[in-house]
Amino acid sequence: MSNTNPDTTPDTKIDFIYLSEQDMIKAGVTDMPKCVDAMEEMFTLLYKGDYRMAGANNDSHGAMMTFPDNPEFEGMPHNAEDRRFMAMPAYLGGRFQTAGMKWYGSNIDNRQKGLPRSILTFILNDKDTGAPLAFMSANLLSAYRTGAIPGVGARHLARKDSKVVGIMGPGVMAKTSLSAFIAVCPDIDTVKIKGRGEKSLNSFIEWLKEEYPQVTNIEVVNSIEEVVRDSDIVTYCSSGAPGNPETYPMVKREWVKPGAFLAMPAYCNIDEDMQKSDVRKVLDNTGLYQAWFSELPRPAHNYVPIIGVKFMDMIEQGIMKQEELEDLSYITAGATPGRQNDEEIIIMSVGGMPVEDVAWATIVYRNAIEKGIGVSLNLWETPVLR
Repeated sequence: MSNTNPDTTPDTKIDFIYLSEQDMIKAGVTDMPKCVDAMEEMFTLLYKGDYRMAGANNDSHGAMMTFPDNPEFEGMPHNAEDRRFMAMPAYLGGRFQTAGMKWYGSNIDNRQKGLPRSILTFILNDKDTGAPLAFMSANLLSAYRTGAIPGVGARHLARKDSKVVGIMGPGVMAKTSLSAFIAVCPDIDTVKIKGRGEKSLNSFIEWLKEEYPQVTNIEVVNSIEEVVRDSDIVTYCSSGAPGNPETYPMVKREWVKPGAFLAMPAYCNIDEDMQKSDVRKVLDNTGLYQAWFSELPRPAHNYVPIIGVKFMDMIEQGIMKQEELEDLSYITAGATPGRQNDEEIIIMSVGGMPVEDVAWATIVYRNAIEKGIGVSLNLWETPVLR
């Protein structure tokens, strides 16, 4: 006999919260040490397999929409550098137990309007019903989770006594990556930076002096070689158009200090000596690169300029073996060793994954709920169609 009361109507009301950029800040989105910890936890869930992303192998970066070079319809945008729309869905288990999607449009011409190149939002969903939990401003969310990944890498792969960081590209990615490096390597006191323009360099230096007074030596350098030489940690954070890898910023083995850790979240290339097997090569998620590689023409590095995609080309070309590639999730889980000595050179590719957004968004959302931050919005009291 059923215990259901036929006169009881189920509660179908759905409310969710809206979090503006300022709300996100109040809820802790810029707390880099906690973000690094969250990303490390996320990687261990990747190792266990307790996650899902898009694509046939559940590891896809997302679905991207681009425009033709010469559109035949009035009003349709034309192809240009960084002009695209993209949806990045994911689910993450563990203590997160949420799903979500980052949605963004990107156009480099936005900068002429005083806007970021990409404008991002994120929606967090209940994993069972699919109901929205939060709609969030996501530029800071994305920036901090992106920067935290090099920090997770540095925690396991950089020398503990690292002091000198070399950076190319003094933008948002450089700021968040450096914040993460300092969170895990507190002895950092020197930053070398190469930029394209005086305005971005001055902005970066002003930010650095205000946020990290422990960095007592700031050097503006004029070449990529100077960025790399004598640096304990190196990161390339400048954006550029894909196409010809010979035009991508290069890493030459002769520049690299023994014991250096290189975290590459932007386009770059490496010379033949860096391709050798004694240089450890780490991916943030092997499946992500396999998904990219299955979707792209060859050589794939011409189309996605992340260094991990070049590693996949190298495997197909017989230059390196699959087993030479390491996965950061195996390292965070303790299944593969981190740094083993003070002399080994390690380069890590950072491709970016929507599970990172889900992890950090879930923590920020729960902080917001606990602190009463955000604006409550109603989806419906009772759905019209059921």
